[in-house]
Amino acid sequence: MNLEIAMDPLETGKSVILKNIFFDTDSFNLKPESKGQLTEIVDFMKGNPGLVIEIGGHTDDQGSESHNLILSEKRADAVVQYLIIHGISTGRLKSHGYGFSVPLTDNSTEEGRAMNRRTEFRILEERQRVKEIIRN
Repeated sequence: MNLEIAMDPLETGKSVILKNIFFDTDSFNLKPESKGQLTEIVDFMKGNPGLVIEIGGHTDDQGSESHNLILSEKRADAVVQYLIIHGISTGRLKSHGYGFSVPLTDNSTEEGRAMNRRTEFRILEERQRVKEIIRN
């Protein structure tokens, strides 16, 4: 049996929400349930050695701006550290905490706040493609 999954092609600058990265409330420790998604990212990066990516952390607007900015930075850093520990070069990874500055939706409901608490993956650079162009 074969399973085919339709996926949008990833493009430089385009963000993808990582729906299976989990943290406890007000924590930056990755929960064990995140391992499957993190393993997929490691495998993807190993299969695409020319990519440089950013892991972006986002929060809802509960609490102070400075607290949420620090929390989002530490969450993004936690994901990057996992990737480094599992063999991805530090030169291919960036992390950025956005706090609550880039909401997807209104923070007035729990559902909206849950959508705004997220981790994103964004391709910053495709080094292989650059090398191929230079050779031509």
